Amino acid sequence: MLSRHQDPIIAIATAPGRGAVGIVRVSGPQLKVWADALCGKTLKARQAHYLPFNDNKGEPIDQGLAIFFPGPHSYTGEDVLELQAHGGPVVLQLLLSRCLEAASQINIDTGSAFLSGLRLAAPGEFTQRAFLNDKIDLAQAEAIADLIDASTGAAARSASRSLAGDFSKEIHVLRDGLIHLRMLVEATLDFPEEEIDFLQKADAQGQLDRLQAQLIKVLARTQQGALLREGIKVVIAGQPNAGKSSLLNALAGAELAIVTPIAGTTRDVVQQTIQIEGVPVHVIDTAGLREGEGIDAVEKIGIQRAWEQIAAADAVLFLHDLTRQHLPDYVLADAQIQETLTQQVPQGVSLLHVWNKCDIANQNPLTLRSGDTSTAIDLSAKTGQGIDQLRAKLLEAAGWQPVTEGLYLARARHVQALQRVQSHLEWADLHLRAQAQSLDLLAEELRLSQSALNEITGEFSADDLLGVIFSSFCIGK
Repeated sequence: MLSRHQDPIIAIATAPGRGAVGIVRVSGPQLKVWADALCGKTLKARQAHYLPFNDNKGEPIDQGLAIFFPGPHSYTGEDVLELQAHGGPVVLQLLLSRCLEAASQINIDTGSAFLSGLRLAAPGEFTQRAFLNDKIDLAQAEAIADLIDASTGAAARSASRSLAGDFSKEIHVLRDGLIHLRMLVEATLDFPEEEIDFLQKADAQGQLDRLQAQLIKVLARTQQGALLREGIKVVIAGQPNAGKSSLLNALAGAELAIVTPIAGTTRDVVQQTIQIEGVPVHVIDTAGLREGEGIDAVEKIGIQRAWEQIAAADAVLFLHDLTRQHLPDYVLADAQIQETLTQQVPQGVSLLHVWNKCDIANQNPLTLRSGDTSTAIDLSAKTGQGIDQLRAKLLEAAGWQPVTEGLYLARARHVQALQRVQSHLEWADLHLRAQAQSLDLLAEELRLSQSALNEITGEFSADDLLGVIFSSFCIGK
């Protein structure tokens, strides 16, 4: 895609389906002559012109608005033409075809093509051109896709802040501090015979300490932003008829999963995304975990899929049935599941014990618990008792802090890049304390730190990384 970024491109910029308004967008260098010829009139910059959109025979396709944005003052930094018509799929396809057809027609007066090389845009190519033409950085470009895909109001507001450059500003502050420190180290390496100790006089250690402290704050906010974007994956596990499907319905506030007293009713994965304090929570109901006779082939597949979901979870809710705690076979099966969960749940994944049906339990739930009680929650999926406590516990397990003003959306790759910066700065601190013996290594660690920061904003990034990022965009964006 990068090798063809000089080609003029075109796409339908609105979502598929019917709508009141649909937009066909064209971007490329020197569009003005072609745009005027296509529209049959001279288009003034950034003014809406109401006119007919005709086919090659002069028959009207539709009537709408044409707006011309001359570069570099446009979304992509190139000349941009937007044709706004009625949002019917057929109308927009006819308008798109007309533009492609007009681009290949020969101007009799000049003997040249109106618009040579016009082609359909690849996913995200309009935004990619905005990045390549320095209209936005890479973090802001990703924020555009995140704003479109936001599943909660908090995520949308945070993506908007990232698009406005709030996240990028924090990265630039860190980068500027690194550049200044690198300058001091390089000066010391270039002039080792000087009597002046550049690093000591400039308080290089103090500068590095402040950079590390600032990085910790940025990393914490970035982790919160990534959590707000990605959400957490919560898997409900337990024996048949423990109330897993009822708990999913209670959390979602809707009857999503079938609930019956028949063991093995849930045979496949049922997923629903809810939001808790603006954080997306992907709740997954799974087949009841059991062994022994009476399990058919379909249920076995469901149980296998349940374990696969557990292995990929961010948090696991192990659901216990309080009304069956007096049954030895049930308690033994719970213990076996607990042992397997301990082996299969990845390190760092929260395992919460949830004791269901407390509204009808005949005994005191506090006397019926087994295992780790520090993460235990009593609730009733039927009445809703304890659901709010469970929601709060899930956020706590995910590491979510109360949303503060100015939180920006971030991605997992941003967190990983900042963690690499943190690691390089820790090594830099060790080398700085060793003074002259390790100054060359100190300079290299600082360079690697800056390189990792630059990956976030795209000031240095491999072409294959750009391809992955922009290919996830929708066509026409």
